Amino acid sequence: MIRLSGRFRSAVIIGLQGIRARKMRTFLSMVSLFLGVLAVVVVQAGAETLERAELANLELQVGKDGTRQAYLPGNPDSVRISNDTLTGRSDAVAIGTRQAIVGEPGVTPVNPGGSPFDQPGGGPYPPGPDGGAMYCDMNGYCRPLSSGSDTADGPVPGQAIELTLNTLTGDIRQFKPFRLVSGQWLDFSGEPSLSPRLVVNLEAAKGFGRHQVPAELWTEGATANPTPRIIGVVDDGTGQPTAYTRADELQNWVPAATGASNYGPGLQVMLAPTASDMERLLQMRFAASGMPPDQVHFETVQARKDIAEQLAMIRWIFLGMAALVLLIGVAGILNVGLATVGERVEEFALRRAVGTSRLLLAGIVLAETLLTGLLTAAAAIGASALALTAAGTLLGDQVPFLADVVFPWRAGVAGIIAGLVAGLLGGLIPAIRAARIPIATVMRA
Repeated sequence: MIRLSGRFRSAVIIGLQGIRARKMRTFLSMVSLFLGVLAVVVVQAGAETLERAELANLELQVGKDGTRQAYLPGNPDSVRISNDTLTGRSDAVAIGTRQAIVGEPGVTPVNPGGSPFDQPGGGPYPPGPDGGAMYCDMNGYCRPLSSGSDTADGPVPGQAIELTLNTLTGDIRQFKPFRLVSGQWLDFSGEPSLSPRLVVNLEAAKGFGRHQVPAELWTEGATANPTPRIIGVVDDGTGQPTAYTRADELQNWVPAATGASNYGPGLQVMLAPTASDMERLLQMRFAASGMPPDQVHFETVQARKDIAEQLAMIRWIFLGMAALVLLIGVAGILNVGLATVGERVEEFALRRAVGTSRLLLAGIVLAETLLTGLLTAAAAIGASALALTAAGTLLGDQVPFLADVVFPWRAGVAGIIAGLVAGLLGGLIPAIRAARIPIATVMRA
């Protein structure tokens, strides 16, 4: 057990007695310091929460840190090799991307180009180089509009929804932790179904909730329009209407020769960090098929590193502003401390006369300000924790990352440090003044 030294213990005890004897002044000191410490705690807690939210969104969009990934041309060879090599693997997945329309056949979808449903102007663009209408998504990938909707005598608008269809050879959630909202995720353990099972994201679910469309799936190159089944809804962090299905279930209706994607990066392959043998096997098989080596390049996902500098800059800017507010609280403690020392001149002179050292007198004053800083830090940390818990309870449905938010311990440590530093800075000058009070002062009193 750690025991306090005699002088330090005496300073703490006398400091506590001083706080009890001057409750109103202690309260005023805490009020002047509270906002400064609270600002430090809020900035630190906000930075931690923002970093966690940004990292979670990045993981949904680009994958977890350490994941090995490659973007390949979406030609039939790359699709065939990836599907044959990765199907049934638990440490790798191939993601093919194509456009699909669910609903009435031969009509223009309610969201041409697969645009978001709340952005009616975000669909078609002016004609491209080949004369057809183009659509460019949020990532800058452009593609011609499907179903001939760019022609003057094209299909009339109807009850159909266009979306991005991602075909998977395995469970992508090990790399991108999609949050299941309702229903169930794709099951890759059984035999492929002739009725493609779809899991849609929140934006696509919004469209299906607003529009009653027939259960008919069209995609380019399909031999017939199958009947899809929507089995679940996930939050994938994407604002575009998107659906996910098993690659082998779509291959029942789309010949391998037409397995190429018609826009964007084509085919994406994601591997676990431990699947280095699979990475080398894919590279060898792609090279044997005649694919140029420079088109097969695997890179490591570093989501945290990508946002670290940006978040650090924002954190330091707000910490600087919080420090200015904290200095105002330090000035308040300093003023109260100087006034208190002025009133206790005779007491300190008497203590000096009976043998109290100058160091102990300074320690008594510093103990009072440090204890005041700790009490203020406890109040600020408690208020921040309660506010964060209340925000998670009230706004958890609207803001998903607040639903399971936990008060970060680093914010509590930052608040304690801020309270101690403020108490030290605010009590240093009064402590020095108390230590310099001459013994003769008690004789004049």
